[in-house]
Amino acid sequence: MVPPGKKPAGETSNSNKKCKRYFNEHWKEEFTWLEFDYERKLMFCIECRQALVKNKHGKAENAFTVGTDNFQRHALLRHVTSGAHRQALAVNREQLAFETRVHGHPELRSPRVHGRPDLRSVIKVEVNPAKVAVLTTVYWMAKEEIPDEKCSSLLDFQKFNLCQALLASEHSEYYHPSSVREMQAAIAKVLHNEDRHRIKASPFVGLVVDETVDVLEHRSLAMFTTTVSPCNGQTSATFLGSFELPAGEASTVAGKVGEVIPPFGIPTMKITWLPADSASLVAERLSGVGTTLTSLCPLLMEMHCLSHGSSLLPAETIVSIEYLQKYETTVDAVYRLYSSFRGESNGLQELRSVLDLCEIDLGSPKAIHWTSIFPAVEAIDSSWPTLVLLLESESERSPVAHGLCEELKKFHFVAFTKILLDVLPIFQKLSRFFQIEDFDLSILKPIVSTTATTLQAQKSASGQNLQEFLSEMNEHPRNDQEGESRLYYKGVELANCSKVHLKHFERLKESYLESVRGNLLDRFPSSVLEAISSFSAIFNPKCYPQSLEDIGSYGVSELNFLLQAYSRVVVSERALSDFPLFKRIVFSLSQLSFKDLCVKLVYSNSEMHELFPDFAVLAAIALALPLGSVLAKKISRGRELLKRGRLRCAKDEGLSDLMKIAIDGPAINEFDFALAIEYYESMRESGLIVAPVK
Repeated sequence: MVPPGKKPAGETSNSNKKCKRYFNEHWKEEFTWLEFDYERKLMFCIECRQALVKNKHGKAENAFTVGTDNFQRHALLRHVTSGAHRQALAVNREQLAFETRVHGHPELRSPRVHGRPDLRSVIKVEVNPAKVAVLTTVYWMAKEEIPDEKCSSLLDFQKFNLCQALLASEHSEYYHPSSVREMQAAIAKVLHNEDRHRIKASPFVGLVVDETVDVLEHRSLAMFTTTVSPCNGQTSATFLGSFELPAGEASTVAGKVGEVIPPFGIPTMKITWLPADSASLVAERLSGVGTTLTSLCPLLMEMHCLSHGSSLLPAETIVSIEYLQKYETTVDAVYRLYSSFRGESNGLQELRSVLDLCEIDLGSPKAIHWTSIFPAVEAIDSSWPTLVLLLESESERSPVAHGLCEELKKFHFVAFTKILLDVLPIFQKLSRFFQIEDFDLSILKPIVSTTATTLQAQKSASGQNLQEFLSEMNEHPRNDQEGESRLYYKGVELANCSKVHLKHFERLKESYLESVRGNLLDRFPSSVLEAISSFSAIFNPKCYPQSLEDIGSYGVSELNFLLQAYSRVVVSERALSDFPLFKRIVFSLSQLSFKDLCVKLVYSNSEMHELFPDFAVLAAIALALPLGSVLAKKISRGRELLKRGRLRCAKDEGLSDLMKIAIDGPAINEFDFALAIEYYESMRESGLIVAPVK
């Protein structure tokens, strides 16, 4: 029986001939270039037939010019993103522009058949190799982070090496080295158009926000998307751009995200996740300022970006606790004083090695948050006795050394170092979990909960390092003050050890632990943890019971949670009815991973996609969750490019385009330079770009 809305136009060209496919009339609405020959039962592309552009093998024919019976939406999506189709569009536009220019000159016009140009007499304009050579140079420079001002010398160098494309013909004045930024904009436009195709095809989209603040307190957002292909279920991570946040309280991260969404054609109902490394966004959500974003995107869930390698201990913790600022100032002074020390002390050599290991630049004007760098704190702890002795020996000659020595000998300093040694490894371990390529989402909720419980426990029962420190201290009674004692640690007398100071330290310990615990829970809201845990329970075969007899009531509460959270896009009654059969099938697919099963469901031509439509929707939402090393590398690359780009230029003008090419640009032989040339020249002709002054 032929499905409604489809005509029995013919059989697909699959070699096994087991599965009949039919032309779907609705495809014409989505793909305006598509035509169907009802007599021959073949579909073809109007644009490619009109252009008949030769491909790299020298042939003008392809499946969509001669006609194809491969009636799959996947085939249409492949064709619309192919180089042949794009070049055909470019040729047809160029022909249209040519006809517009010769309007009023009948002798130059092409003969027309049924209102269309006669395909046999249409003039085909090949792309000038010299133009391609200039654009490939600009593209390669962006990929390799070579400064724009080197373009002229690189073109001259290629001519010296007898680059035929640059020697054989003169390129237009448009292709002057001073127009590098404009050429980058045209290249970035090609890449962004591909992004829009991916976003349009993806059933759901994840947004990633990475907030950076430079030394001048200028804030900017680097934004990324994750999309899911319905053709094969595979995910893609894409850089959208870098956007400045204007100064002032009225400017919010949520507001800027809301501004960026429409130009990229991202339907708000598609946005399901917003992982962020942005303390501002967390603060906005907690204060209620960020609720406008949730009202725009009703399916949205915000959380910490699992793919970001940054510390889960933000700088805001330091600002909120007064002593932490003092501690960081002391540690910073120690590292600056002894970073260039050339003695033979192993302890001081360890300080220097930390700077190399953690790539810490003491020359940078940006503040270094030492309390979140475990190796730095560890080195301070192990070299503490040596540091005290060295500073004491220099105290008479140097007031700085004297002040540091007094600070390092205080009970608060040593004891707080021990607290950091107990806390930082916990967060380090948590961050390492998130960097695993196939991160098991089922353990996210337990490890976050366990971490929060551990921090809570340390408020009353101190961690191992602090306990060992307290037990290793030697107490000696003071002769001058009754009831008071002197405390020694590793042969050094500690200062400020009175009962008042010890009580003050207890309050400091509790406030610090509560602060980091609260921040962790703010970054992973309970609703998000519950959603991720529920996705894992439903779609991870390895979480299912070992026996088929035990799956009867399994996962019901988790499914109900997801159906309620995503009630706008699923049919709850149908999903609950399908769930028993779905579980039995998943149980039989125990060899699959969480991602494998979701891909199988999202793939539009799979039986499971047709059989379980609501689970296919939920699987697509799960796949859109931004995860993995590819995204992590792109976020890291984005930060590096933003940092280096700002050092080279005072303004961020053109920096986002350069970053787009460097982060998302494919291999040079895979990029469509013909389309970039078309965009660039149309921008010049429309006056969007001012010609360079020579």
